[in-house]
Amino acid sequence: MAKLILSMDNLVLKEIPLNKERTTLGRKAHNDIQIDNLAVSGEHAVIVSILNDSFLEDLNSTNGTFVNGQQIKKHFLQNNDVIELGKYRLKYINEAPQHATQADFEKTMVLRPDMLRKPAEPAAAKPPTAASPPAAPPAAAPQPPLGAVQILTGSNAGRQLELTKSLTTLGRPGVQVAVIARRPIGYFLTHVEGARYPLVNGAAIHTQAHELKDHDVIELAGVKMEFFLKG
Repeated sequence: MAKLILSMDNLVLKEIPLNKERTTLGRKAHNDIQIDNLAVSGEHAVIVSILNDSFLEDLNSTNGTFVNGQQIKKHFLQNNDVIELGKYRLKYINEAPQHATQADFEKTMVLRPDMLRKPAEPAAAKPPTAASPPAAPPAAAPQPPLGAVQILTGSNAGRQLELTKSLTTLGRPGVQVAVIARRPIGYFLTHVEGARYPLVNGAAIHTQAHELKDHDVIELAGVKMEFFLKG
């Protein structure tokens, strides 16, 4: 499990395991990691952890969030990265293999029509002939079905996006962003950014990852889309 080592002036204050989907950082008491310092905003940043990957996002803080000396808005955390909040340092420790990349987190598929495609027309079945080769035997162990989303509203209505990556980011930066994680047991939707949580079948998903079922309707950043499993 990944963890953070909180320090100030080279003095280690405590270790914090990243055992939640969302870990908030800020000066206010309701944050998961509270840093009572005026240089830290009330709600300064958030870390989203999915499988072995963690993503840091600045929540429009007054003084900014820095990683390894560089100011960031969104950042895919890697082992030994140092997050800087004022005089405080949070060293990210994660020795487990990571699956995603910075690009996976930065892309917002809903607003990228080039990443979407129209549903393919079903191919007409060919009648069997005497010369047709025998059908191949079925695979010994069927693979989990591939998931996809189809846009239901807006200018991209009817377009589809196959969820082939370990993480697919959806939404509108600065408004509402969520991540769909592809896990061995299924697909899970996690809220990343925005004052409102995404809706699944009309109900908000809140802070924990929400397992998606076939034909669930997701509403995110004003766009409705249907999640479905491909045969």
